[in-house]
Amino acid sequence: MTRRVTVPGGALEVRLKGGTGPALVCVHYWGGSAGTWSEVIGHLPPEQATVRFDQRGWGTARALPGPYHLDRLADDLARVVEECVPGPYVLVGHSMGGKVAQLLAARRPLGLAGLFLLAPAPPEPPAAVTEEYRRDLSHAYDSPEAARHALNNVLTTTPLPGAMLAAAERDSLAAGPEARQEWPLRGMARDISRAVRDITVPVAVLAGERDVVEPSRVLRACLLPHIPHATLLTVPGAGHLLPLEAPRAVAVALADFVEQLHGRDAGLGRGWVTLPS
Repeated sequence: MTRRVTVPGGALEVRLKGGTGPALVCVHYWGGSAGTWSEVIGHLPPEQATVRFDQRGWGTARALPGPYHLDRLADDLARVVEECVPGPYVLVGHSMGGKVAQLLAARRPLGLAGLFLLAPAPPEPPAAVTEEYRRDLSHAYDSPEAARHALNNVLTTTPLPGAMLAAAERDSLAAGPEARQEWPLRGMARDISRAVRDITVPVAVLAGERDVVEPSRVLRACLLPHIPHATLLTVPGAGHLLPLEAPRAVAVALADFVEQLHGRDAGLGRGWVTLPS
């Protein structure tokens, strides 16, 4: 099922999978799309409700006007939740999407039950995120060859299957120049550490053992001190693109997290809802 959600400048096409909640609201990485989550969703229990969409400036939302900064992306995410999720939900953010999800979670929105972060950009920018690094990164998706190089040599540690690699390459190129450059030039360097101290819901962080973009040591240094109640788990052998490289491991960890939420607050369970198919 697809629903159009009105946001400033136009609308987002949101994909809904009906089932029971809490709904998993998935937010993709810089270069990703709603399709990034397909393999993970395929490994989740069939009754699990999910919500996903292309963020402003990417894929089907490419024509939406800017600005494309983190606050606008968090505002868009809030609108999707308001329009599409009638009960409790978990924000599931990957990389850039993880930083967007942190910002929304810090607002303590009604219905938020938990925050699940995959290789997230940490709230405190690491020292390695220099201006030179960000300037170079802003050209990672300038061409099909550049995108393929980034996917094969930086973002993953094991080759993606042919169809999956082709889809990831298309996603990487499916953005306007302003949206493509906003994250590396500005978003990843923004310090949101003061804001995330307001996150009170349970938080789980999943890291790839061989991730060179957001390695676990960086998450321990630049995320855990600011969200001290978060738990950090590592996926053996995986790189940065966890939803594509290790979808089964992500799905298992997500299902465990949802089950822990059930156990944490039986009263919350009475608010579980069924989304339409």
